[in-house]
Amino acid sequence: MDRVRDGHHPVTAGRELPFFVYGTLRPGRRNHDRFLLGRTAAEEPARLAGAVLHDGPGYPYAVPGDGRITGELVTAAPGAYAGLLDVLDRLEEYRGPGHPLNLYERVEREVVRLRDGAAVPAWVYLAAPGVPLGPPVAGGDWVTPAPGGPRRS
Repeated sequence: MDRVRDGHHPVTAGRELPFFVYGTLRPGRRNHDRFLLGRTAAEEPARLAGAVLHDGPGYPYAVPGDGRITGELVTAAPGAYAGLLDVLDRLEEYRGPGHPLNLYERVEREVVRLRDGAAVPAWVYLAAPGVPLGPPVAGGDWVTPAPGGPRRS
């Protein structure tokens, strides 16, 4: 059910899901304003279950596992969805499902919006197979480190 746009970036036809972000795209982090400012209608605290967060080279990786990850549920502003999807796919080096050059895979997962406990389907960028992972991030929150843990930008 994917179609190709710009020759290589897949866009899922008819599915404008929000995005779950957990690293440098979170508010106050280095990529938030550069890529999200003015393109979102809502950014709400959320959690992803069934995944573990790992440190990477200046940004984190999420992988399936027995854990929870803290992040934000980002909803595109009206009329901004296609552009936001394209810019995030490029940032996350996602070229299409299973592409051998992917840094991340974009997958649909259910996340829990914290304000009301609602389960919301969202796009999540998970580490592509074979990506070298750093150590797990204690507590699953890359922005707010566990006591004694490293500070991240």
